[in-house]
Amino acid sequence: MSHQALIAILLLSPFVGFLLNGTRFRSQNYVLAGAIATGAVFISFICSVMLMMNLIDSPAEQRRLTANFFEWISVGGFKVNAGFVVDQISSIMILIITGVGSLIHLFSIGYMHHDKGVTKYFAYLNLFVFNMLILVLGDSLLTMFVGWEGVGLCSYLLIGFWFSDAAKAAAGMKAFITNRIGDAAFIIGMFILFFSFGTLNMFELNALAPTTVEASWLGAATLGTLMLFIGATGKSAQVPLYVWLPDAMAGPTPVSALIHAATMVTAGVYMIVRLNPMFVAAPNTMMVIAIVGAITAVMAATIGLTQYDIKKVLAYSTVSQLGYMFLAVGVGAFGAGMMHLMTHAFFKALMFLGSGSVIHAMEGEQDIRLMGGLKKYLPITHFTFVMGWLAIIGFPFFSGFFSKDEILWFAYSSARGSVFLWVAGALGATLTAFYMTRLMALTFWGKSRVPKEVHPHESPWIMTIPLIVLAILSVIGGFIGVPHAISEYLGHIPNYWEHWLEPVIRKLPEVAGEHSVSEEFALMGTSVTLALISAFAAFRIYTNGKGTNEQIAKALGPVYKAVDNKYYVDEAYFAGIINPLVKQSQNLWMYIDVNFIDKTTHVISDMTKGAGSLARSFQTGNMQQYAMYIGLGVVVVLTFVLMR
Repeated sequence: MSHQALIAILLLSPFVGFLLNGTRFRSQNYVLAGAIATGAVFISFICSVMLMMNLIDSPAEQRRLTANFFEWISVGGFKVNAGFVVDQISSIMILIITGVGSLIHLFSIGYMHHDKGVTKYFAYLNLFVFNMLILVLGDSLLTMFVGWEGVGLCSYLLIGFWFSDAAKAAAGMKAFITNRIGDAAFIIGMFILFFSFGTLNMFELNALAPTTVEASWLGAATLGTLMLFIGATGKSAQVPLYVWLPDAMAGPTPVSALIHAATMVTAGVYMIVRLNPMFVAAPNTMMVIAIVGAITAVMAATIGLTQYDIKKVLAYSTVSQLGYMFLAVGVGAFGAGMMHLMTHAFFKALMFLGSGSVIHAMEGEQDIRLMGGLKKYLPITHFTFVMGWLAIIGFPFFSGFFSKDEILWFAYSSARGSVFLWVAGALGATLTAFYMTRLMALTFWGKSRVPKEVHPHESPWIMTIPLIVLAILSVIGGFIGVPHAISEYLGHIPNYWEHWLEPVIRKLPEVAGEHSVSEEFALMGTSVTLALISAFAAFRIYTNGKGTNEQIAKALGPVYKAVDNKYYVDEAYFAGIINPLVKQSQNLWMYIDVNFIDKTTHVISDMTKGAGSLARSFQTGNMQQYAMYIGLGVVVVLTFVLMR
């Protein structure tokens, strides 16, 4: 089968699944709906594997499979094709989207079987996958933007899936509006790049990227990439547009695993890696990206320390881990950023689905203060969750260890890195180990605090199989990208990840005086030691009753209160932006709409009505009155004639 046919099937399979379930959206046959949706995504996964094999069999310089299906836009010299490309970067993304997506669809069959809108839910999931594939396969920024907006729509539909609940509907609207702010900047960035370079094709833009860096903030590459990054802060939940993602936990839990862990929220990272030559030419933009990523990683991690909703803890963890990815690409470690994107997809999807298994067992309860000791009731969920926990805290030789420490090393040693960025990254890792161990302790370990009326039980096989597969990937996934400093101690395992991406990644200039391997080991040992000490401290505090959050809150006072209230960011947005906008809108409505437009239309309508009433008074049907009017008319005409 040709690669064009494989790309077509890859894209259309989930869309067909959407149509099949969408036309029968009222059906409550969850088995049929789930089978259609899961099968559609699995077919796409098979196509992804076959396309990846085609790339592997090709020479490194020829690893690009293209498919131009038709001419989409042709205006003068501006032409955009419905073109899609599978190369080293997009092949990774489609394997994650369809592979992890298939597991999440399978899990959803068991998790959503009781829901009356289950068929509609699966239709939305398939539509999301279809749009996500357009996003990562599109060969131009405009095609990417179609998928970019498509996943935004699907995110709105899935977050607000239970829209009869006002809070859940509001969470969907919050996500939609926040993303539109970033998307407006994305559009501006596209205009800047098009008017500066004459194309929106991403491969042509990369070829036209300046070979010398722009020192000015007003350069075309700098302004264009900066606007694109602002778009990424909305889609990928970075400071200051991160506020939608924690509220997005209002949707079904598998939605959180698919959208807010493995796929949509990583779109901004993918976009930057795809356009890495253009971003390398804009060091000011990359500096902003690195700083924002570092701030996001630390800030979200601190908020995670105080959350009690199991999904909210994972939500802030996701924001923090996305910060690590942006820190990586900001210092030019594009390969490390993509590596963390992949490993995070494994272990965070695992933990979101694991939280779904816990919620299923707890009959809907999400407060970890009402859990504890669940490992004896949920042995498979507990064991797989432990694998995800070890991966996210960077325990040696689990997947997160390789990607996280590679990011920290580049944050320090890169030409655009610094010791301050390394400190921020190490602090984020230390905090992550603490709050994730706190989550484990309060949920699975220690004494049971489960209410007597709740009877926890392990999830069915259709939910535990995806957990097992993701747990395996969370353990071994990092071995395809073993850093050079470690590989010689592991039998000289090649860094397959680096070799795979090398042809499509523009490297930064080397730092004068290369850093030593001993220096890398020292930093690695420091970060790992800090994380392990932090994890042990959390274990001691939250499993044996020697400490509680109340005691910590009392000790830290206003600092804890600020963190517990998420630094009052939402309140600041309402006080400084939303409420003033609403007030000004009300004023504009009162003075312009009500007092001017409405009154003007009322006056005009009254005048028209009065003129109509006057004209109607002449239409009485009385012949004598008509004769009188005719007589008066004759008199007036004769008088006018005689006066002349």
